[in-house]
Amino acid sequence: MVDWENVENEAVDSEGESITPEASNVLDGGVEVLAILEAMLFASPEPLGVDEIAAALGVAEAGVIEESLDRLGRALRAPERGLSLEKVAGGYRLVTRPELAAPLRALFRFRNQRRLTPATLDVLAIVAYAQPITAPEIQEIRGADPAYALKALLERKLIRIVGRKRVVGRPILYGTTREFLLHFGLDSLEDLPSVEGYGTQVVPAQGRLFPVTERQDDVVPYEDDGEDEADARTSDAPGIAPVDDPSIDDRDPEDRRDAGARRGDDAMPKPELAARAMDPAGDE
Repeated sequence: MVDWENVENEAVDSEGESITPEASNVLDGGVEVLAILEAMLFASPEPLGVDEIAAALGVAEAGVIEESLDRLGRALRAPERGLSLEKVAGGYRLVTRPELAAPLRALFRFRNQRRLTPATLDVLAIVAYAQPITAPEIQEIRGADPAYALKALLERKLIRIVGRKRVVGRPILYGTTREFLLHFGLDSLEDLPSVEGYGTQVVPAQGRLFPVTERQDDVVPYEDDGEDEADARTSDAPGIAPVDDPSIDDRDPEDRRDAGARRGDDAMPKPELAARAMDPAGDE
């Protein structure tokens, strides 16, 4: 347990200047530190990093905050608590407990939110495991045009344009975003579930898709060349038609196929990541 009376309440900012520890007055006043941390995490719209919390409280030792966060996490595991502490995207946040999904779904009507289709989740899984990757390479893996899925994922901010491949045509490269980590509860891409044991290879080995020299040296930083963000995400991307193109059907191309016409042996097995749709609460 942290002895807050002996903690050095002197912190410095990024430029080395001393920070006046006004927040430490709350600690000196006897307010329980776990209550302070819980309130800060509840009020923050984004995950809070240990250093950020330490600076706000005027505490110089990050380890003190980490120990207190660990205590808070254990306290929230009590059966009468409705929240839990989650480490995600390099920080901490409070989330509702999974077993409470049903009443929350009834309250907020999550079932009415638009969810990602299985085909779009397939594409998201490929981008996550093989990034940076181009639209033609995604199509080669799936055997289907990824245009609709890429557009949907860009709109949801689950993927982003990370650059251009230094080959003829300079196709756009896609990668995942911080929002992707937040949505799937991952601290980093290293926490992606293993794809081994799914029967077939989910994506070609990265070494075959992107030789080391190609992945590191043949990526050109993306510049929109004066286009607005929507154009940069759609009309300029290989295989993606402009948003206002009348040829775009608002349904997933795979959803337009006749029943039973989906690919057989060529269908990409969905990794564990792709089993979770945009609605964390699941189906009705």
